[in-house]
Amino acid sequence: MTPGGNRGWLLRLVIAFSFAQGAVSMARPAVSYRALALGADETAIGVIAGVYALLPLFAAVPLGRRTDHGRCAPLLPLGVVLISGGCALSGLAGSLWTMAVWSGVMGLGHLCFVIGAQSLVARQSAPHEQDRNFGHFTIGASLGQLVGPIAAGALITGHDMAGTSALALVVAGAGAAVAFTSLWRIEDRTAVPRRPDRGDRVPMQRILRARGVPAGIFISLAVLSATDILTAYLPVVGEHRGIAPSVIGLLLSLRAAATIACRLVLTPLLRLLGRALLLTVTCLLAAVLCAGIALPVPVWGLALILAALGFCLGVGQPLSMTTVVQAAPDGARSTALALRLTGNRLGQVAAPAAAGLIAGVAGVAAPFVMLGALLLLSSATALRSPDRTAQSEGTGERARGVRRAKRSVR
Repeated sequence: MTPGGNRGWLLRLVIAFSFAQGAVSMARPAVSYRALALGADETAIGVIAGVYALLPLFAAVPLGRRTDHGRCAPLLPLGVVLISGGCALSGLAGSLWTMAVWSGVMGLGHLCFVIGAQSLVARQSAPHEQDRNFGHFTIGASLGQLVGPIAAGALITGHDMAGTSALALVVAGAGAAVAFTSLWRIEDRTAVPRRPDRGDRVPMQRILRARGVPAGIFISLAVLSATDILTAYLPVVGEHRGIAPSVIGLLLSLRAAATIACRLVLTPLLRLLGRALLLTVTCLLAAVLCAGIALPVPVWGLALILAALGFCLGVGQPLSMTTVVQAAPDGARSTALALRLTGNRLGQVAAPAAAGLIAGVAGVAAPFVMLGALLLLSSATALRSPDRTAQSEGTGERARGVRRAKRSVR
C-alpha cells in the first residue's frame, strides 16, 4: 500500500476510533457525576480530570520515538484494552483516589490509541491528502463525542447518581471493546521504516525548533483543553443551574455534532481561507464563545453557543496535526505528533487543575473565561504559523498530472 492508495484502512480506523472515543466521552462526564455522588467538590473534580492526563504526559514521547521506526498498529489494541479496563474499573471504584487512578489508566489507553492512529494516518497518506485524511480521522472522535454524552445522560439519573453513573462507566468499558472488530489488517507492514542507530535519531531540540511545530502544539493544547473542560465542567454548571444530566448530555452531543459538520466541510474552508487564517479566525471566535458560557443564559442560548463553539473547535485538531507533521524533520513525524500529544496532556493536567482552583474561588462558570483567554492566545499563535495548504494542494495536482500523463502514454 503506497501513500494515497486504497483508503479502506482509514474507514476502519474511523470506526474503531468512534467506539474508543465514544467510551471515553461517555466515561468523562460519568466520572464527574460519580465523583459528585461520592462527595467531591469542584476542586476534587478538577484533580480527577487532571489525573486522566498525568500518565500520558510521561509516556507520549517514548511511544512516539518507538513508533517513528516501528509499527503503529500494536498500539491500537493496547489502547483499547486500557480504555475498556479504566472505564469499567472507575465504575467499580468506591473512593475518589481509586477513581483518579483508573481515570489515569483510561487516559493512558487513549494516548496509546491516538499516537498509533495519528502516526498511521501520517504514514499512509500522501502530503496533499493529509488535511483531508486527518479531518476524516477526527470525525471518528467527533462521532464518539456525539454518542458518548447522550448515552451517559440517558443512563445517569439524579435520584441514584452513584449507582447509575457506575453503570454508565461499565457500559462505556464494554463499548470500547467493540473497537477491536475494526482493527484487522489496518497497517501496511511493508511501509514500516527501518530501526536507526541511536545516533541517527533526530534530537528533540531540532524537532521543537522546526517552524510550525510549537504553533501546532499550542493550538492543539488550547483546543483540547477547551473540549476537555467543557466535558468535565458542563455537568457541574448544569448542577448549579438546575439543568438535568440528560439535557447536559444532549448539549455536549450538540457540540460534537457541530464539530462533525465542520470537518465535513473542512476542505472547501481550506480552499477559501488557507490553513493559517482558518485557524486564526476559528480560535478567535471560540475564545468569545467560551467566555459566553459564563453568562447566565437560558438553555436554548447555551445550545446555540455550544453549537457555534463546536464548529469552531472542529478546525483546530486536524489542522494542527497536519501543521506538525509537515513541519517535523524526516524520520521524526511520530515523535512530533507525540510532542503535540504531550502538550495536549499537559493542558489536560494543568487546565482542569487551574479550572478547579478558579471554580472554587470565583464560581463554576469562571473556568470558561480562562479558556477564552487561552484560545485568544492560540489565535495569535495561529496567525504566525506557516501555511503550506497551497503547496500541498499544488503537490497533489502535480502528482495527479503525472499519473494522467502516464496513462496517456500507455
